[in-house]
Formats: sequence, C-alpha cells, structure tokens
Amino acid sequence: MVGTVNTYRHVIALTGPLLPLVSFFARLPVAMSQFGSVLLVAQTSGSIAAAAVVGGTLSCGQVLAGPLLGRLADRRGQRVVVLSAAAVNAVATAALVAGALGHLATAPLAAIGAVAGASVPLIGPLARTRSVALARRAESEESVVGAVHSLEGTLDEVSFVLGPALVGLASIVAHPAIALGGAAVLVAVFGTAYALHPTAAVTAGGPTRPPTAKADRVRQPRVVHAVRGSLALQGAMFGACQAGIAALTLRLGVPEQAAVVYAAMGVVSAAVGISLGALPDRFGLRLRWRVATAAALVLSVPLLLTETLWPLYLVVTVLGAAYAPHLITAFALTERVVEPARLTESTAFAASSLVAGQALALPLAGRLAESYGPSAAFAVVVGAAALCLALALTTRVPSGRVHDGTPAPARQSGSPAVGGPTAYAGR
Repeated sequence: MVGTVNTYRHVIALTGPLLPLVSFFARLPVAMSQFGSVLLVAQTSGSIAAAAVVGGTLSCGQVLAGPLLGRLADRRGQRVVVLSAAAVNAVATAALVAGALGHLATAPLAAIGAVAGASVPLIGPLARTRSVALARRAESEESVVGAVHSLEGTLDEVSFVLGPALVGLASIVAHPAIALGGAAVLVAVFGTAYALHPTAAVTAGGPTRPPTAKADRVRQPRVVHAVRGSLALQGAMFGACQAGIAALTLRLGVPEQAAVVYAAMGVVSAAVGISLGALPDRFGLRLRWRVATAAALVLSVPLLLTETLWPLYLVVTVLGAAYAPHLITAFALTERVVEPARLTESTAFAASSLVAGQALALPLAGRLAESYGPSAAFAVVVGAAALCLALALTTRVPSGRVHDGTPAPARQSGSPAVGGPTAYAGR
C-alpha cells in the first residue's frame, strides 16, 4: 500500500496537483453532452425520435473527428488544438441549447449537434499522452508510467459515471438545458485552463511533415487494431448495460434507480482501476488484458438470470471491477506499441472506438430489451465480453516496447522548458 501511494506521488510530482483536477473537469463535458442533448431535445420537442437523431449526430461527430483532433495535436501541439476546439465546442453547445429551447427543427439541431460532437476536445487521451510524455522525459520507471495509465483511466471512469449523473440530477431539479449549458461552461473554462497549463510545452508538437513522409506510411501494428476492436466491444458492453438496467428498473417500477445502479458500477470500477498501480511488473499487459476480459465474461453471465433490484445492484457492481482494468490495459498497450509522434492520434482513435461501440449498442440493445425483455440487452453484454476475450487470447502482444518512448523535444515558441520530475509540482 505504501509503495502504491509513493508511486502516485511520483505521478503527481510529474504533472503537478492542478493538472489532474483541471483535466478531470475538462473531460466531464464528453460524458455530459450526448446524454444531455437527448434529454434536452426530448423534453423541448416531445419526440424521442428527434432526440435520438440529435444525440446520434453528436456522437458521430465525436467519433469521426476525434482521431483528426488527435493527429492535429500530435503535429501542432495540444495548446492550440484544445484552445480552438474548446471555443468552438462551447459556442456550438450553447447554440444547441438555444436552438432546442427555441424549438428549432430537427435537421438544423442535428447539424449543430454534429459540430458540437466534432469539436469536443478529447481531454482524456490528451491528458494521458501529456502525462506519459512527462514521465518519459523524466526517465521514470515503468511502474510510474503504469500508474499514469491507472490514474488517467480512473479519471475517465469517474467522469463517465459522474457526467450522466449530473445531467440527470440537473434535469430532475431544474431543466436539461441547465446541464447542457453547464457542459458548455466547463469546456470553456477548464478546457482553456488545461490548454494553458505549463505542461503543454511537453506536447508542443513537431515540425510539419509532408504527407508522403515515411512515418506517415508506416502501418500500425495489428495489436493496435485489436485493442481498438476490444474497446469498441467494451463500449458495446456499456451501452447494452445501460439499456438492460433501464429496462429492468422500468419493469420493476423504479426507473429512477437506473442511474444509481449504473453509478455503483462506475464507483467500483474506478476503485479497482486506481489499485492497478499496486500490481508488480511481472503481471504484464498481455496477462492483464486476458484476465480483465475473462473476468468481464464470467461476471456478466449472471446478468442473464437477474430479475429483481437488489441482485441487479450486486451483479452490476461486481461487474464494474472488470471494466477499468480492461480500459487501462488497452490504453497502456496502445502507448507501448505506437510511435510517440502519433500517440495522441492513436489514443484519440481508441477513445472514439469506445464511444462508437456504446453509441451503436445502446439503441440496438434498447430495441431488443423492448421486444424481448432486459435479458436480451444483457445478452449483448455477454456476447461483447466473449468477443473481447477472443481478441485478447488470439492477439500477439509484444513483450516489450516497440518504439523508443522518448517524446520529441518541445518546439513551442515562448513555452517554458520542461525540467525533471518536479518541474510542475508547485502548480
């Protein structure tokens, strides 16, 4: 336990105590915008179909544009990309709120939603890349790099749970417009703060290369594509879980319990994720990937037999223990095998895969639950978990780092030089 605490102290010494806090609040809008847009349009238009269209275009915009923003951040630096994206996203989200309140037609609302989704600054992948770059620059041990992934994965998990919960609470107490408006404020304030934090110097990007450069023609290793598929399947598990939980709590006459059940799963997932920093190095990434996916399959099977509330709480909460380890391991594998110059693009692609899987599975599982009952949605969870395990068992994972992990030197004019591991401890 003491060793784990000391490892995380090294991580905080690298980033400074302010950066994880700022990045956490900056990533909340990612989890709030899709759910908030659906609730807002449903309430203002009275049409679930219209709400689904707007929420779907927002998710599509995020999935398609996320890797492009990541590539721009690799080439131009995080600061300029996040500042630009945060400004566009805040304006687009505010416009979506105003349009919904003004009863704008579905088509223009969907167009605005697409812009809002495409401009979401993917702070999770960006923060992970920045923290890893700081660790590599300080020549930190692999245990510290692993703790970086654990911390960032936990922050992602907590934001995924807290974001929708805040939207639901604001909708009950006031109006969905308050929740979505709050997301616009968060991305404007904390996205800007994240961009301007001095650690942005370590991800200032490199010189622009022509599109025919050899580095641009290098194919990603097969494990990268397998990991993206595994994350898409985890997203499908998230979406199908949401649909099944909502369907079962509605059948039991306690629909308000759905958010609480889902939040309980997220809390356990986050707690297990943060504890991964205590695992010794002999538990390699291949073993962690296989154990996490096997646990997801074994722990999801009882969902098929769950028909009452308290067993649902128990099964879903225990299932959460498998989610964060898989998420953290997937991003750690990505960081191990991709070129450092393409790390942000690759992690953004991985995050977009997760969102895409969730966006596709949620309506499919919801329709299955409506036609055949909650167990049909939970069957999607079990099926996705089985495919995740199959990928983990059949994918060859390199035993060591494929590329030199040293990041390119910072080249941002006027940016402070990045020092050793305590360079930002006081910020």
